[in-house]
Amino acid sequence: MERHRNRHRAGLALAAGALVLAGCGQPADGKDAKTGSEASAPAPAPASASAKASAAPLKPGEVRVGGEVAKPYTLTLADLRKLPQSSAPVKFASAKGDQEHTYAGVPLYEVLKTAEPRFDQSKKNGQLRGVVAATGGGDYRAVFAWAELDPGFAKSQVLLAVSEDGVPFDDAAGPRLVVPQDTKGGRYVSELNQLWVGVVDPVVDGAK
Repeated sequence: MERHRNRHRAGLALAAGALVLAGCGQPADGKDAKTGSEASAPAPAPASASAKASAAPLKPGEVRVGGEVAKPYTLTLADLRKLPQSSAPVKFASAKGDQEHTYAGVPLYEVLKTAEPRFDQSKKNGQLRGVVAATGGGDYRAVFAWAELDPGFAKSQVLLAVSEDGVPFDDAAGPRLVVPQDTKGGRYVSELNQLWVGVVDPVVDGAK
């Protein structure tokens, strides 16, 4: 009988030891024993990080059209040259002195319209809440109101230029943004690589 009780006690000890070993890799609070972090599957990356990861790197000369649009896409100088062209003689002041040129290219409005901006049609003239950010070489950036680009509201014609004074731009440099109505060349964005369309509502409505 005593031998039987000793065997029973030994069995209980082995079972308890197994439970202790099983618990070593997973503490009672659900955290990993080595790192102290939750043992569950890793949380998904933030939306901004996911968006950056999914955006393919641009090749030299490519321009990404995106933001609050239904059909984001990428274009090149070769793509722009296939579209109906407009020309604009311009004069503007720059760090290099007064400039006078004739540019040929495609109206920026037509390029953005192809991406189908998502403006709130429930708002009166919802497109007037729209903004466009143009980014070029060296992270240079300039912003436009949608009404500056839309021929339904403005007479000015902002171009994505493919040539200057009849000389084509190099394909690897990409197009140049040309703003004929500006008296200074600050918004003449060179080596253009991104056009972003958005609305000011999140900023204005969230402002303190």
